[in-house]
This record gives sequence, structure tokens and C-alpha cells, in this order.
Amino acid sequence: VQLQASGGGLVQAGGSLRLSCAPSGRTFSTYVMGWFRQGPGKDREFVAAIRWSSGSTYYADSVKGRFTISRDNADNTVALQMNSLKPEDTAVYYCGAKRRPSGSDYSARNYDYWGQGTQVTVSS
Repeated sequence: VQLQASGGGLVQAGGSLRLSCAPSGRTFSTYVMGWFRQGPGKDREFVAAIRWSSGSTYYADSVKGRFTISRDNADNTVALQMNSLKPEDTAVYYCGAKRRPSGSDYSARNYDYWGQGTQVTVSS
């Protein structure tokens, strides 16, 4: 199973980008889909997540009100709409899939599958 992330790029501060993540290979049951990011020399940090069955969403405080996570049940894709981008949002963004309820949804170590990462660069 692989996740294919796309949509990163270079944007000026205040601009917008939309990231998308789609599974490839065999299908699998999903409890949560999440986005994480990792800046240079930093740990992978939680950005946003969505529970697949209910659609409930939650966000890191740093992106709340600016980012929106959504899902498309028809093709099992998840998107991250990023508005009002700031230079501190610069990072490689990863989508992840968590198959079971156990473990925190905010911790990357509890996710089972990952995409390859897509670079987001916000210039000041």
C-alpha cells in the first residue's frame, strides 16, 4: 500500500496551496487520515486529521482557521487546503493513514502508511 501526495510548491506569504493524497495498491480500512509536516532539523509534527467514518476533523493550533482537511469517500482521497500561508509553514508535508483507533491520532508513530512527502515553501 502506498499513499501518493501531491500539490506542494512555492508560494508567497499569504497565498494558498491545496495538497492531495490518494492511496495506490490494495485497498485498506482507514480509521484516520492525517497530514504531518517536517521542517529542516525538526521532528515530524501533526498538522490536521480527519476520522474517515464520521468526518470529524482536528487541527494543530498553529494552523487552525487557516487550513482545512477534507475527504472524498468516492475515491478515498484526502485534501489539505492551506490558506494564509506563512514562512513558518515551510516544510515537507506527509499524508498518513491510521488503521486502528488505538494510540493517539496526533502522533506520527501510530500511523501505518505514509506518502512520499511533498515540499511546501512559503517565501516572505
